[in-house]
Amino acid sequence: MSWPDVGTTLELETEEKVLRLREHRILAEVPSAELAWIAAHGVLTRFAANVRLLQHGEPVEGLVFILSGRMAIYVDRGEGRHKVFEWRAGDVSGLLPYSRMKSSPGDTFLAEPTEALIVSAELLPELIRQCPQLTAALVHVMLDRARAFTSSDLHDEKMKSLGKLAAGLAHELNNPASAVVRSAKLLVEGIASAEAASRALGAVQLTPPQREAVDTARAGCLTTTAPGGRSALEASDQVDAVSAWLEAHGADVSTAGPLADAAVTPPALDRLAAVLHGRALDLALRWIADDCAIRMLAKEIETSASRIYELVAAIKGFTYLDRETVLQPVDVSQDLVNTITVLRAKVKAKSAKVEVTIQPALPPVLAYGGELNQVWVNLIDNALDAIAPGGSVEVSARADGGKVVVRVVDDGPGIPDDALPRIFDPFFTTKPIGQGTGLGLDIVRRLLNRHNGVIEVDSHPGKTAFEVMLPVAAPEPEPGGSPPPRVTLS
Repeated sequence: MSWPDVGTTLELETEEKVLRLREHRILAEVPSAELAWIAAHGVLTRFAANVRLLQHGEPVEGLVFILSGRMAIYVDRGEGRHKVFEWRAGDVSGLLPYSRMKSSPGDTFLAEPTEALIVSAELLPELIRQCPQLTAALVHVMLDRARAFTSSDLHDEKMKSLGKLAAGLAHELNNPASAVVRSAKLLVEGIASAEAASRALGAVQLTPPQREAVDTARAGCLTTTAPGGRSALEASDQVDAVSAWLEAHGADVSTAGPLADAAVTPPALDRLAAVLHGRALDLALRWIADDCAIRMLAKEIETSASRIYELVAAIKGFTYLDRETVLQPVDVSQDLVNTITVLRAKVKAKSAKVEVTIQPALPPVLAYGGELNQVWVNLIDNALDAIAPGGSVEVSARADGGKVVVRVVDDGPGIPDDALPRIFDPFFTTKPIGQGTGLGLDIVRRLLNRHNGVIEVDSHPGKTAFEVMLPVAAPEPEPGGSPPPRVTLS
């Protein structure tokens, strides 16, 4: 179906068309001869509101000069249809001279009654020859449109990445934050219980040897970190052993958990029982259990708060919120670590092993830090998508001549041979519908072009490697030094 078929052709003389076209913003300065050619070869068409002019994938049939009304294009990139561009009276749409566009990237609708003059795509070669000034103006329009679509694509991909990162970070932050709240509440209760136990123990009036034995038994929890280095089976066995000892000595078995967590063992309890008996022993065990529980809760709060601080620091570094959006020397090694930190939730969800190898004293690159991080998050996120649960991803960075080389390697199934030449094409994706926009690698390529960088890919079953090369911002450091550090996440 051609465009005039969805509208009504207005039969006007060429002179009348010229008068209408002269009011068009783009055509206002076009020579009269060129304007007459456009009027003679174009079809003036009136469209009703809410008419779909083009469907996604349909061929674009011509050049459209909008004289009145409004039209917009909507694109669905996996998250539902949304408007990406709009044209009003005085704008130009459709197929422009020298454009490589073959089909519509989305659905084009007429938002209100619209009148437009349409020049068939078949006449564009002749238009270029007959209307050189108009052609030059239209080329500028095409460049502006390409920039607008590129900006929209980048914004959409950033928002998609931001959504995924926000969900993962919310989960990552919720765990330590919940631990802080839980431990703080228990700490208040623990302090009250410890104060009561301390007063009761003081009333017993222990002898110096007995006080020394109590302090020795308590000393274990002063150097013990929060439980977590033991397996669940080992922890359960230790609680059972302490419970059995307490029951055998007629002591309160409710203290078994805190004592076992604080690494107070049956042999240590034997030494305490050698100098304390009956009520004195029971009160001493209660005080030791409460005191150690308080210290363990304080340690948990410190650990959880430190985790929150690390995550916030990683987010701040990843987004470059505290820096101007200007070219500046960027530490690629720190940015890679920050990127993996903000993706930690996905690493855990896939039970993945992520190994990072970074050359010491890696020279900085001159870049927009936030944009470069978009490259790393796309490549590493894609690698995590590609691997099976329990798979591995290797990230490395090194200096090579005047470049910094970053490699992201995964052990997934690889990219099919027929898809490999197209992976950097916009809207092409090998992911299931709704899981990929087809813009990630296209944006990676565009951002690297903006930074004079290069990306290469090598893929076969069991190994896919993306390699990024960026020029350094400073001379390379002298060779030598210690071997590259290795960081493993799992």
